[in-house]
Amino acid sequence: MSTAPSSNLEVVSPDTCTHLTGHDHVASLSAALRELTGQVETLDRWGRLLADVLTGPSRGRLLAAGNGGSAAQAQHLTAELVGRYRADRPPFSAICLTAETSSLTAIANDYPADELFARQVEAHGRDGDVLVLLSTSGRSPNAVAAARRARECGITVLAMTGPAPNPLAAVADEAVAIDSPWTATVQECHLVALHLLCAAFDAAVLADSPRISTSNHVEVVQ
Repeated sequence: MSTAPSSNLEVVSPDTCTHLTGHDHVASLSAALRELTGQVETLDRWGRLLADVLTGPSRGRLLAAGNGGSAAQAQHLTAELVGRYRADRPPFSAICLTAETSSLTAIANDYPADELFARQVEAHGRDGDVLVLLSTSGRSPNAVAAARRARECGITVLAMTGPAPNPLAAVADEAVAIDSPWTATVQECHLVALHLLCAAFDAAVLADSPRISTSNHVEVVQ
């Protein structure tokens, strides 16, 4: 009979190997998730903040961006708000800055690389909106530039990064930093963090707005 690997496996460092075995990967993820537990209250607060902005009198907007795998996760986040996470509720304005290919290629062709997200932030963002930036390193120049531009425009910047300190966490209003040396582990924890953010957003919206019906509170398996 097979036995489960020990939950006390040591997390392997990239300094000592170039790849993870399956057990090493699980150990790395388990350790990072344990540390993420200490940031759940931060994500709950972000969800309430986002609910206040998107349901407030000005009907604010969420912007999101990242590079590579983080771009996919940024689009995942905006899809959960325009569509839904679990409960049936109205759609909310959320734009993924990596999904507009014509704008991306035009900006990349005509402006410095750092402007890729920053110019879109300036175009779409309004005072009081929220920008969520994802970067596994926390050092992506275009994400850091977008954060700085957002702050200039009065937009709240929330960052999900790898180990802190890093430039993106430093310029953001607040950051959830995943303390893992492995990019895959950071990305996997970012996905969990995004789902926690969505759950907190839904809880705040459904609890605070009598205009939103909970009669169709169903979960669809996708």
